[in-house]
Amino acid sequence: MQTDPKNENRLKSDEPSNLPFMKGAGFRRFAFFVLLILCCLPFISPPIALAIGILFALLVSNPYAKQSGKWTKKLLQASVVGLGFGMNLGTVAEAGSSGFLFAAATIVGTLLVGFALGRVLRTQSNTSTLISCGTAICGGSAIAAVGPVIDASSDEMSVSLGTVFILNAIALFIFPAIGHLLALSQGDFGIWSAIAIHDTSSVVGAASSYGTEALSIATTVKLTRALWIVPLVFFISLIQRERKGKITIPWFIFLFVLASALRTWLGEYVSPEIFGGIVSVARQGMTLTLFLIGSSLSLSTIKSLGFRPFLQGVLLWFVVSLLSLWGVLSF
Repeated sequence: MQTDPKNENRLKSDEPSNLPFMKGAGFRRFAFFVLLILCCLPFISPPIALAIGILFALLVSNPYAKQSGKWTKKLLQASVVGLGFGMNLGTVAEAGSSGFLFAAATIVGTLLVGFALGRVLRTQSNTSTLISCGTAICGGSAIAAVGPVIDASSDEMSVSLGTVFILNAIALFIFPAIGHLLALSQGDFGIWSAIAIHDTSSVVGAASSYGTEALSIATTVKLTRALWIVPLVFFISLIQRERKGKITIPWFIFLFVLASALRTWLGEYVSPEIFGGIVSVARQGMTLTLFLIGSSLSLSTIKSLGFRPFLQGVLLWFVVSLLSLWGVLSF
């Protein structure tokens, strides 16, 4: 008796889990939308949403895996643009003008070391690029901006984001302890944490526990570095043209700059609550995006990628942390 290949494939896709109550397609769809709604709640942070998505993918399986890929790219780009309304270009440029060369040196140095580690460890090219960019500038935001330009898959995005967020969580707790152990000044700790910790949220968390001055300096330096997303994305686009013979124009980055410019020019005339509301929606969009990215992951993908991405992320973070600490103390 022959089996219809279509029915066979459908049956296989409907039975992703070894747990009987999770086999049904109806249960998986219901669970997917429940978790999607859960990630809309304000107390669910982006790292938690990513973790929920990964657990859902591994234990249950995403019933909308193909659709999620389409939603992810558009929602990701829209969220990046929305975050631009939280940046005042004038304030950031004024604060970062004195440290322009230092910021450029640390960003370029991090990228070079990251690419070198990727070659040595034989990390998959896109994953290596995402981890290097996320470490160099601002973690998840940089990965979100670079991912669409290099046509990174949801699996590559998920692994890269997962690596960055794990290291963020570790840094949030150990950086203040190291700062006190080394008796770092408020200013030194603010600069060091802004360079060596990936995401702005973790930088703010670590610096706020260290002191008011450290928080002010760390936030300013981190926001200044975040603007480097724009030239980084265009640089990556040029590399893509050399490799594939075409250039991917990151139109959403133009909108990101436009959003930042509007925030700067209209800041005196528009209520801060309006811009704050847009940024809040954008952050929530990023949270939903990370859930979709995590839910698209599979156990086979994790096995195929292996431990190399995480090892690259740890080694790169260790090198950046040591060198930036040395630079802060020396200059």
